[in-house]
Amino acid sequence: MAKLYVVGIGPGAVENMTLRAVETIKKCDVIVGYTPYLEYISEFIEGKELFKTGMRGEIERCKKAIEYTRNGKDTAIISTGDAGLYGMAGPILELAEDIDVEVIPGVTAAFSAASELGSPIMHDYSSISLSDLLTPWDVITKRAENAAKADMVITLYNPRSKGRPEHLNTIIEIISKYADGSTPVGAVKNSGRANTEIKLMTLDSIEYEFVDMLTVLIIGNSKTYIKDGKMITPRGYENKWI
Repeated sequence: MAKLYVVGIGPGAVENMTLRAVETIKKCDVIVGYTPYLEYISEFIEGKELFKTGMRGEIERCKKAIEYTRNGKDTAIISTGDAGLYGMAGPILELAEDIDVEVIPGVTAAFSAASELGSPIMHDYSSISLSDLLTPWDVITKRAENAAKADMVITLYNPRSKGRPEHLNTIIEIISKYADGSTPVGAVKNSGRANTEIKLMTLDSIEYEFVDMLTVLIIGNSKTYIKDGKMITPRGYENKWI
């Protein structure tokens, strides 16, 4: 019986893929994905049957992957980062019936960016996407406000697009009601790829023009600080053993 694998391929570079993800892709007959993401794994999919779409083709890809599996072909549908975070795992499991589905985890952009910044999410954190294509904007702002009230480290995905550049400004204004302007903010563009760009800023000095849809923003909590160019959120070890 054929199986459908939902594979997180990490932030983009092959070296950040898990061994399990690589082996799964290699053994599948068909690979389904967003066109640019297939290019990231080109060395593993030569000669395989491919199905790809552009932006906003998620449901089409999901339905096609399910169809291939029902037709007896082991199929992998890929997501960057982790397939279970803003990825394909959710819609596949919602749509799939009477087929075997396995989710293969991957390194999400938040963890990749955090490793490049230092250790900014050593403590409790929230992950919020600023894309309102599927989530109402008032829900997004409410979640950001509650996370800021709770003094959580906040990771922002999809922070700023050409069509909605003002969304990030609004979220920063909300967070700034509860956080000091000197709170460290790390911005990582193209995390985990060859052209990675990293900037350390503060809440009141964010370089908005630097931020785009390929950027992950990590906003520290009240304990976060910068040391030797690294962003650190202490977990509390210094009060116990250091």
